[in-house]
Amino acid sequence: MTSFDEAETEETVTCLHMTFYHPCQEEKMMFRCLNFSKREQVRADEMAKFGRDPNACHYNLLDTRVSRVQFSVQFYRKLNSPEHCFEIKNLSKKTKLRVDQTDLGYLNKIDLPWKCIICFGDYQILAEIQEGESMDYFETHLHLADKPILQERCLPSLQPIAENGIPSSFFSSQEKSPIEIDENES
Repeated sequence: MTSFDEAETEETVTCLHMTFYHPCQEEKMMFRCLNFSKREQVRADEMAKFGRDPNACHYNLLDTRVSRVQFSVQFYRKLNSPEHCFEIKNLSKKTKLRVDQTDLGYLNKIDLPWKCIICFGDYQILAEIQEGESMDYFETHLHLADKPILQERCLPSLQPIAENGIPSSFFSSQEKSPIEIDENES
């Protein structure tokens, strides 16, 4: 055996990519305490907390309308499974947290889908999970969006589809009103 054969394989790390947007980010600079330049490691037994209190949260949003601790993200492994997941919990008593189409009240939590949009107030966060193998820690990689995430992301499940199965976006934008078609017409 050569030393190459004996070398341990490198363990991949689960990474939570989060892209932040707020319509006033240029003027209010509420993201100036977030590190957008590199990935950060978070121990598996710690919660990643987001909010305005720098003593309670590692990820600070400098905005008086944000709760002291707005929400947390917890890394875990499903029972009897090698799969790693994240759960998100709303820690704000004043503001609901929306994860895709689900509203979370205070202390409500759900599993974070592998790709979703998290909203509260005027904040929009695109969360994407990059799978890995490490059980000791995960990484966060923060990004800044210059355009609203809700407008950028294509949500095919939210686009109305006509009874004939053709998406409404297929028809030209010239038509101003709906066209009524007899169901016996072909």
